[in-house]
Amino acid sequence: MDEQLNNFLDYLRFEKRYSPHTLKAYQRDIEGFAAQTDAPWSEVRPHHLADMVARRHARGASPRTLQRLLSSLRSFFNYLEKQGMVRSNPAAAAKSPKRKQRLPNTLDADMTAKLLDFKPKNALEMRDLAIMELFYGSGVRLSELVQADIRDLDLASGMMRVTGKGAKTRVVPLTGQCVAAIQAYLAIRPGAVPSDALFVTRDGGRVSQRTVQQRLKRLGIARLGSNVLHPHMLRHSFASHLLESSGDLRAIQEMLGHADIATTQIYTHLDFQHLAKVYDAAHPRAERQPE
Repeated sequence: MDEQLNNFLDYLRFEKRYSPHTLKAYQRDIEGFAAQTDAPWSEVRPHHLADMVARRHARGASPRTLQRLLSSLRSFFNYLEKQGMVRSNPAAAAKSPKRKQRLPNTLDADMTAKLLDFKPKNALEMRDLAIMELFYGSGVRLSELVQADIRDLDLASGMMRVTGKGAKTRVVPLTGQCVAAIQAYLAIRPGAVPSDALFVTRDGGRVSQRTVQQRLKRLGIARLGSNVLHPHMLRHSFASHLLESSGDLRAIQEMLGHADIATTQIYTHLDFQHLAKVYDAAHPRAERQPE
């Protein structure tokens, strides 16, 4: 093995405490580059890396693979620069082809209605309907839903307090159908519960994320004939449908609990239909139920 590469790997192994798996990845990336480049390390220039990226991209390497490769080389040349073995890091400004942004899967409004418009046959289905209405009606995360307590609800006002990432709290609105589904569920929710958890199991314990995922997949199969339904699909559908109707990216950022609006902008691939400032007017299921 090249002496400089060997020293670099020892540095990662003993000083950085990198795992054997990570060390093998670094070694594979750097040796692969060396095999394609005749120049010694001190004479490697940016164009050598650009040529390598172009050749590998032409052979079908993904942007993600090329990004990882360049990251390995940046670290290696940064080490050599600190050791005085190269004047500068030739990989510092090297770029790989951009990764295509992956858009979240969503349900259209008709599929969502088909999923949610059913009469529960038992207590578990009443709970599951309330869970799905909450996902789609407010855009909460799975972790936020299972952590929710009864005291977080203000059903009279149609609002709910949510504790999100970084223990940050926000208040989200609830649709009329969501309020009705939660009220129906609370009326039959197991009584001897040791905690104030909103959604519980048959035995009264707080429902787990895994249970919610499994129940939604089962309902997706039964209602839509598909096994791909998952909590984030309903969250994405909430954001996409509301953005189609309102175009208010900032409001949706607040409701989703995104710290950076750039995260919310993934939904802007949709065509906006019309502007609506009021949540009840914008959301497909926001019409309040008659008292």
